[in-house]
Amino acid sequence: MLSYIWIFLIGGFVCSIGQLLIIKTKMTSARILVTFVMVGVVLETFGIFDSIASFAKAGINVPIIGFGASMTKGAIAGAEARGIIGAFAGGLEAVAAGVASAVLFAFIFALIFKARTKKD
Repeated sequence: MLSYIWIFLIGGFVCSIGQLLIIKTKMTSARILVTFVMVGVVLETFGIFDSIASFAKAGINVPIIGFGASMTKGAIAGAEARGIIGAFAGGLEAVAAGVASAVLFAFIFALIFKARTKKD
């Protein structure tokens, strides 16, 4: 039961940071997305992500921060195995299923819903 509380608190904290960035800054959604991916990259690069993920579980893995960490983990493994080309290929291989799912679902939702721009 305690692990669910940690998952909720950490995930909620990550989402509230994103919401604060939307409300209090003029950052676009795309820049916030890239910022969160880069946070995951930095946390994985310095070996901090796994220790956070050990107790936060889905609270840190499900938000886009987990995507950045997974991409970095794959890039590091690819670089160790195949050099500089492996760094690019390894990162893409590690997140290929997630990217393919995102493209598929984006296509489906684009067919169902009408897109509109955000009004100031």
